[in-house]
Amino acid sequence: MKTIFFGTPETAVPFLRLLASKSEIVAVVSQPDKPAGRGLATAATPVKAAALELGLKILQPAKPSEIAAELTAFGADLAVVVAYGRILKAEVLSSTRLGFLNVHFSLLPKYRGAAPVQWSLVRGEKKTGVTLFWLDEGMDTGPIQSVAETDIAADEDAPQLLSRLTALGVALLNDSLADIAAGGVVRRAQEGAPSSAPLIKREDARLDLSRPAEELRNQVRGFRSWPRAWLELASGKVLVLKTGAAGPSDPRGTGAPGSVLAVERGRGILVECSSRSRLWLLEVQPEGKKSLSAAEFANGLRLAVGGFLPLSGKTI
Repeated sequence: MKTIFFGTPETAVPFLRLLASKSEIVAVVSQPDKPAGRGLATAATPVKAAALELGLKILQPAKPSEIAAELTAFGADLAVVVAYGRILKAEVLSSTRLGFLNVHFSLLPKYRGAAPVQWSLVRGEKKTGVTLFWLDEGMDTGPIQSVAETDIAADEDAPQLLSRLTALGVALLNDSLADIAAGGVVRRAQEGAPSSAPLIKREDARLDLSRPAEELRNQVRGFRSWPRAWLELASGKVLVLKTGAAGPSDPRGTGAPGSVLAVERGRGILVECSSRSRLWLLEVQPEGKKSLSAAEFANGLRLAVGGFLPLSGKTI
């Protein structure tokens, strides 16, 4: 089976390697190289680097439609797309015999869009998975080939979940390629209420202690890679890298969000959120500085039980 692979980031590389072992890849399409690092030297995308290692033909158009005719000329049976990062129009989608099979890290139609892993965590989902579906011109609206589900662990963050979903997706693609090669193409319509997973903005990761603690924990988990959850303190922005749920034996709230309920060396700061819910801040990083335990951070601010976390515009 002749195939074309579309992908850009590191997440896509295991899928490229699988496809190379299972088919004849006639071309790999990735986004153009971009400046990276302190020196802003042009760096190959992870998929391009892997394709070079595998000795595969690489295409990096500014717009995929620019190479539609070239893609058609390859006479490929199938294209596989993993986190390519560009919208593919009709002239591209019609360039292979069977179509374009996209690997999406959610249970479609839930979390259509650019950041399904992050938003599934932020919104407190207990279950997610990987969907292989056939691209059409809509935003993740095409028919489904196959699905694999998994539970989300209570303390799992976005990098951890993406790692697991990548492994799950590679296994699912392996099975689906065998089915497709044997003539088992499935095009099942998506069912259920759709939800969106839009591009993430920095403001999405701002923590508001007047909200429930569980919602804040989910923000920290979902935005762990980027932009990372943050609090606006009187001393400046502080990234919150890790939190913990309060236990039944932890001090109770007083009804004032932002109250410091406990400061424990080796653990962190217990703060009150809305409706007397409570949240342990375990690891933080003041902007422009190294990360440290929340307890060490509390010592630097001279925080004590009974005081307030010094939010911007509020003093202890």
